Amino acid sequence: MYIISMKTHKLNPSRKSIYFILMLGTVSLLCDAAHQGARSIIGPYLATLGAGAIAVGFISGVGEFLGYSLRLISGYWVDKTEKYWSFVIFGYVINMVAIPLMALVHSWQWVALLVVIERIGKAIRTPARDTMISFASFNIGKGAGFGLHEAFDNIGAMVGPLLVALILWLHGSYRQSLLLLLIPGVLAVLVLLLTYRSYPQPREMENGANDLADLNHLDNQVKPLFWRYFAGAVLLAMGFADFPLIAYHFQTAKIFPADLIPISYAVAMAMSAVSALGLGRLYDKKGYIVLLIAVPISALFVPLVFLGGNKLAFIGMILWGIAIGVQTSLMKAIIANMVKVTKRGRAYGIFNAGFGIALFAGSIFMGYLYTVSLPFLVGFALIMQLSSIAVFIFAIRPQNTR
Repeated sequence: MYIISMKTHKLNPSRKSIYFILMLGTVSLLCDAAHQGARSIIGPYLATLGAGAIAVGFISGVGEFLGYSLRLISGYWVDKTEKYWSFVIFGYVINMVAIPLMALVHSWQWVALLVVIERIGKAIRTPARDTMISFASFNIGKGAGFGLHEAFDNIGAMVGPLLVALILWLHGSYRQSLLLLLIPGVLAVLVLLLTYRSYPQPREMENGANDLADLNHLDNQVKPLFWRYFAGAVLLAMGFADFPLIAYHFQTAKIFPADLIPISYAVAMAMSAVSALGLGRLYDKKGYIVLLIAVPISALFVPLVFLGGNKLAFIGMILWGIAIGVQTSLMKAIIANMVKVTKRGRAYGIFNAGFGIALFAGSIFMGYLYTVSLPFLVGFALIMQLSSIAVFIFAIRPQNTR
C-alpha cells in the first residue's frame, strides 16, 4: 500500500482509478467484516443482557431506518461542502469505535444506543463514498467500478460472520467477539487514511465530466428521469425480503439446520460479489437492458426460498445474492451515469434513503404476511419487484443512461 501511495501520481488515469477503488474496497471489506460480524450476534447478545424479542426487532429497525434516512442530509451536505473525505473518515471512525464499545457496556439499552450510532456512521459516510467511487469509475466504466468495490464489500460481509462463528466455536464469548472486531475496524481506518493521503482530490479523476452535454443531469432540481428511476427502486425494495425474515423461515420451517443458516448467507454474499463484478462489466458493454433482465431473474428467489424445500431454497439464496449485487452495484452505477458530478452526493443520499425506508416498510408488511399466508407473501413480493421493471422501462424511455 505504501508503494501505491507514493506512485499513484505516475499512473495512467485508468490504473490510478483501479488502485483507488481497490484501496477503498479494502476499507469496505474490513469495515463490513466488523459490522456484519457484530450483526450476526447482536440479537443473541442483546438477549443475554435482558432485551426481549420486541426490543431486539425495534432496535434493529430503528438503526436501519436512521442508517438510510439520514443519508438524505449527509448527501446534501456532501454536495454543498465537497468535503468528501471528511464525511467518509468520520463515518468509518464511528464504526471502529461503536462496535468494540458494545462489549464494554453492561446494559442492553447502551448496546442499543451503540447499534444506532454505528448505523448513523454508515449514513454519514455512504453518499460521500459512493460519490468518490463514481469519480474513479469515470475512467474504467461505472459498472466495473461499482462492481469491483461491491465485490470487496461482500467478501467482508461473508468473512465477518464466519470469523465470529470461529471465535464462538473456540468457546469465546459474545463480548470477546465484539472486542476482537476492533482489529478489522482499526485496519479499515488505517487503510482509509493511506487512501486519503494517496488521493486527496478524488474528484480530479473525473476530469471533463461537467462538460458533458447530457440531458440526464440534476442541475437546479432533480430531473423527472431520476425520480422515475427512484420510483422503480422503491417498488423493488418494497418487495425484497431481507435475510432476517428468510433466516426465520429457514429455522421455523426446518429448511436448514441452525448451523447451516449462516452458511447459506455466506454463499449468498459470495454470489453477490461475483454478480456485482459480472453485472457491472456487462452494464458497461450493454447498458440499461442489463437491469431489466437481472431484476426478473433475481426476483425468482422469493418462491424458491419461501415455498421450496432445501434444494430449491439453496438455489433461491444464490438468486438472492444476485439481487443484492443488482441493488448495491448495478443500480448505483446507473445513477453515476445519470447524475451530474455536483449533484451526485445528493442523488445517492435520496436513492439510498428512499430504498432503505421502502425496504424497512416492506419488511414489516411481509413479516405480517408471513403469519397470514406464505403464498400471499410470495405474491406481494413478486408483484412489487416485477412492477418495478415497468417503471424502470418508463424511466429510461426518453434517454439512455450508459
